[in-house]
Amino acid sequence: MKELHVLPLDLSGKHALVCGASQGIGLAAAQQLAGLGARVTLMARNADRLQQALATLPGEGHGAAVADFQHPDQVKRAVEAVVEANDVHILVNNSGGPAGGPITEAAEEAFLATFKQHLINNQILAQAVLPGMKRAQWGRIVNVISTSVKAPLVGLGVSNTVRGAVANWAKTWANEVASEGITVNNVLPGATLTARLTTLAAAKAEATGSTPEDVLAGMAAKVPAGRVGRPEEVGHAIAFLCSPAAGYISGINLPVDGGRTPSL
Repeated sequence: MKELHVLPLDLSGKHALVCGASQGIGLAAAQQLAGLGARVTLMARNADRLQQALATLPGEGHGAAVADFQHPDQVKRAVEAVVEANDVHILVNNSGGPAGGPITEAAEEAFLATFKQHLINNQILAQAVLPGMKRAQWGRIVNVISTSVKAPLVGLGVSNTVRGAVANWAKTWANEVASEGITVNNVLPGATLTARLTTLAAAKAEATGSTPEDVLAGMAAKVPAGRVGRPEEVGHAIAFLCSPAAGYISGINLPVDGGRTPSL
């Protein structure tokens, strides 16, 4: 009888830090990781929402850390407190995107603020958790970015620019830490039914004289799957990349977009 190889998804004994975790994709990822046995620390700026989010996690021993990603100094203090208490084995970098608009009209300050919110905070967080991952000789870093990494999205000039920088940052990290048993990957959500998508749809509807429902329907029509995604579907992809089963996957950009991205 052939030996049965069971997919190793168990994250018991692992500690995950999930950012932007009070709602949307961040919360969905945290729920999936907790469901696989990880102890999860949620990080976001709203303490009340974090407490509500904690109540949705299966398992025990979870916690929260409060930090506003518009202020990297807050992120640095928060993550230092987290790693002082316990090593982190899994880091999910996730933060809200900037306002939409054409790149030709973007202010310099918008680029700087978005660069700090995403790349600088990612660097702060990754550097803080790296010693614990090295001690364990095991680690997972997953960055939630955007399909704009593969094909820039119309009307998201600042986001397209900074997301590309984050993707290259992640690939460089992946190359440097692979020998320590640490993987670094990017998940690229397409149109996903989150608060951000709702806000973008409302803004586009106002600008075009349409309705948010029509805008969302138009987005869905461009997806081969015929619909926008759900946060938990992105959360499933993140959880897999954080699992032992994904130990030989590193430095990749994984679209979770219903097939919409036009490039390979």
